Amino acid sequence: MLSPFMAPSPGCFDACPPSDEPPSPDGLSCSLTVPGEPYSAQIARSTVRSVLHAHRLDGVVPAAVQVVGELIAAAWYLDPGRSLYLALRHREGALRLTVYDGHAAHAHPRLAAHCEARRRAALRVMAAVVRDCGGAWGFGESREPGGGTRTWASLPVAGAAGYLGGSVAPAE
Repeated sequence: MLSPFMAPSPGCFDACPPSDEPPSPDGLSCSLTVPGEPYSAQIARSTVRSVLHAHRLDGVVPAAVQVVGELIAAAWYLDPGRSLYLALRHREGALRLTVYDGHAAHAHPRLAAHCEARRRAALRVMAAVVRDCGGAWGFGESREPGGGTRTWASLPVAGAAGYLGGSVAPAE
C-alpha cells in the first residue's frame, strides 16, 4: 500500500501525452448548470461561444448563442430562482442544445395548455432562428430525476452556418 507521503514509482501514473490537435466537432459534449437568474443567459451564451470555438464550430456561433440565450431566458422566466441545466452536443452534423428546468407539467388540462402557450410565446424568437437554420425544436416532460421540463433545439451545422450570412470553414 502506498503511503500518502511516498512518491509513486516512475511510470505508475504517467499522463497521456498532450495533443496539438483541437477537439473535433464530433467530440463535443458539454453541460453546465446555471442559477435560475436573469444573468444566467449571458453565462450560457459565453460558455457556448467558447466551447464552439474550441471545437472549430465558429460558423454556428451566432445562431447557437441566440438560441441558447432564448432557451435559458424562457426557462428562467417560467421557473425563476431554481437551477437550470444546459446540455450541448454535436452529433451527425447537428448541434443540439437542451435546457432542463424544474417547471413540472400541470395536471389540469387548461393550466397545461396555458403554460404551453406561455412557453411557446417566450420562445418565438428562438423558433424563428431554428426555422431559418433548417432545424427543429420542442419541449416536453423531463426524464431527469425531479421532473420538470426539457426544452431543446437542434441546429444543422450547414443551416446554422448560413445564419446572418456566416459560413463554416471545412474541418481538417
